[in-house]
Amino acid sequence: MAARSKARKRAVDVLYEADLRGGDILPLLRERIADGQPPIGEHTVRLVEGVVEHSADIDRLIEEHAQGWSLDRLPDVDRAILRMAVFELLWVEDVPDAVVIDEAVELAKSLSTDDSSGYVNGVLSGVLQAQIPTS
Repeated sequence: MAARSKARKRAVDVLYEADLRGGDILPLLRERIADGQPPIGEHTVRLVEGVVEHSADIDRLIEEHAQGWSLDRLPDVDRAILRMAVFELLWVEDVPDAVVIDEAVELAKSLSTDDSSGYVNGVLSGVLQAQIPTS
């Protein structure tokens, strides 16, 4: 697995765990860094800190494009994947949009339900399309 793929998986793990615990994300991230098992790299930190920094905008965008679902009704792991991917789509400029969406879909396939990958793809595509100015 490529380094950035591992970083995304670890970011989703931290976001998911923090969501389940109902706790603060950054202290949990610091714990995981200190544990060192598995190692937490720079891109994972960038993703998790970015999700925290832009959480209100990220959650608003997910709500707008999660047709028929409120953020609270989404499966926890799907919510973590979407948060990480929306941050990376909109605020990380050195990763192509198609790569972000593909990686998020692959995470959904491996970590969530059979329907989640299509749903994640649809939400992220909607978020991306909304960001493209129309002429």
